[in-house]
Amino acid sequence: MNHPSHEKSEYKKIAIIENAIEAQLVSSVLSERDIPHEIYSYQDTAFDGLYQAQKGWGKIMAPISFEKEILEIVSDLRIETPAPPETPGTPE
Repeated sequence: MNHPSHEKSEYKKIAIIENAIEAQLVSSVLSERDIPHEIYSYQDTAFDGLYQAQKGWGKIMAPISFEKEILEIVSDLRIETPAPPETPGTPE
């Protein structure tokens, strides 16, 4: 999302995203509330998802002034949305 009053150089990592569904939900809520943000995936096909297994699915970048609000939104969504079941054969 692009926001005219915030330069991307002001964006900092606010939170780790656990999966693609969470990324879509968080982005939707942030957009509805007009909170400037960018969501980046750690997916790298060259390493077959190695970084996602170590770091999480991705991250939320936003101006630090929105950190508290974003963290509350992420926390609320995680409480309301159960984690997807683990796939057999996937390491924990």
